[in-house]
Amino acid sequence: MVKIKFISFIIFSLPFLGVSQTLENLDYISPFHEDLAAIQKGDQWAIIDTDGSIVIDYRSDLVSTVFDYATYPIFRDGLCLIEKEKDGIVYFGYINTLGESVIEPQFLNASNFKDKKAIALKLIKETAGENTALGKNVVYYKYFEVIINKEGDVLSYLTKKGQNIVLDDSYLRNPPQISFSQISESLFVRTNKNKKLTLVKVDY
Repeated sequence: MVKIKFISFIIFSLPFLGVSQTLENLDYISPFHEDLAAIQKGDQWAIIDTDGSIVIDYRSDLVSTVFDYATYPIFRDGLCLIEKEKDGIVYFGYINTLGESVIEPQFLNASNFKDKKAIALKLIKETAGENTALGKNVVYYKYFEVIINKEGDVLSYLTKKGQNIVLDDSYLRNPPQISFSQISESLFVRTNKNKKLTLVKVDY
């Protein structure tokens, strides 16, 4: 007699699991601002969303800002500061959340946006005359502290008298400091050399 063995197979129904994404060897992960966070690897930064997906790939032109003893790029009003060096001088502009330049680097310094406005140092070139011996124009540079909108247009001048500057990398090794800060929708304040305050009200 032939004995037949019956073997029972038990089939387990497993739930479908999605593919996970892992970002490794990161040096820093910033807090989220406007549902975006900056991640650092070496000297480059990328931007991720709340799902951990990279929405702006690693790049070296994102400008970091100090927040609570940490320094990282940040989006405000949908814009993030970038920098670009030209002839040894660093200029500042902005990108949007797609990584596109919406305000080309042109300012000697700039702040993050707040209430759809930012403070920037606008560079002005003035021609004083012509050097006949060299056959070149004699030019001077000065900058003004201004308020800009999200298109980069100047809304108002915070300083009425421009600050003269030598546009040379041996002289201008670091960006000039922004002296004003915004304390309300229309009020801006700065501390003077004598430690007194100047309050400016701006009518848009």
